[in-house]
Amino acid sequence: MSPEFKQFYEELNNRVVDLMIPFSTCAYVHKDFFGSASIKKVLPALIPELSYKDLDIHAGGAAQRLWMEAVLDNKRPNEKEKILSDLLKYCELDTLAMVRIYQFLNKL
Repeated sequence: MSPEFKQFYEELNNRVVDLMIPFSTCAYVHKDFFGSASIKKVLPALIPELSYKDLDIHAGGAAQRLWMEAVLDNKRPNEKEKILSDLLKYCELDTLAMVRIYQFLNKL
């Protein structure tokens, strides 16, 4: 969508570390992961004070679908502001969850 930023984003992607790797490769396991490396299983086991359960948007697939419907497809014009607010809360928690999981792993 923005070819003028291609180099920047390629370099940025090369510096990103996928926090799923320690869990998907079994470098760190926990019985409450139930064999999953998903943030939805890892987060409550490692950082139980953070939870998606009180949010109106609980999952990445729903977040993506709602964003596309509200922003790209304009299918939900009357709900757009609420969806964007809910998405902001979801993304804030996702980001905080990654930071806290990283901090947890960094202490090991």
